[in-house]
Amino acid sequence: MRSLLPEAVDKYVASLAHETDVQARLREETSKLSVAGMQIGADQGAFLSLLVSAIGAKHAIEIGTFTGYSAISIASALPEDGRLICCDVSEEWTEIAKRYWKEARLDARIDLRLAPALDTLNDLLGDGGEGTFDFVFIDADKTGYDAYYEASLDLLRPGGLIALDNTLWGGAVAEVAKGDADTEALKSLNLKIASDSRVDSSLLTIGDGVTLVRKR
Repeated sequence: MRSLLPEAVDKYVASLAHETDVQARLREETSKLSVAGMQIGADQGAFLSLLVSAIGAKHAIEIGTFTGYSAISIASALPEDGRLICCDVSEEWTEIAKRYWKEARLDARIDLRLAPALDTLNDLLGDGGEGTFDFVFIDADKTGYDAYYEASLDLLRPGGLIALDNTLWGGAVAEVAKGDADTEALKSLNLKIASDSRVDSSLLTIGDGVTLVRKR
């Protein structure tokens, strides 16, 4: 589920969201895939760009890249000498991403790491990356979210932001009955973040839920 909004309202919001021609064509190509539901909407892409620009981010990480739409949103808001490190394990999906990154002239700002995301994050920490990143977007396997969150907090500077996607999970997180592993992982992390003294946070009803976290 891309959004919990009524369909007419969702279409209205999307119609007002800014996206480039390259992004629109990437979204169209991605919509033909069997897993197209993993694609964020134009409104969420615009939101990510606004966040990155608002905090003056220069160094960013994306955990879960898929076909590259969100990476364009983030990288386009970075300065020319900025860098976005993209973590993914799919060569097939990221081959699509690389085509559009090049077309958008953002490929020089994007460093794709094809490996398990936690390995990449630990490598960054081992290379002296602690406290050096401004922004992290997490949109990957839900059972891995807690580990990604912890590593991202270590990599983030004070005042930096983490945005976690799908934290409402189609509304399943609000159901009392025990859910599947993904749902339970998101429920647990939502509760953890809400009471985490290391951060300020807000669970937003954008798309399928976006939790915005600011490191204190």
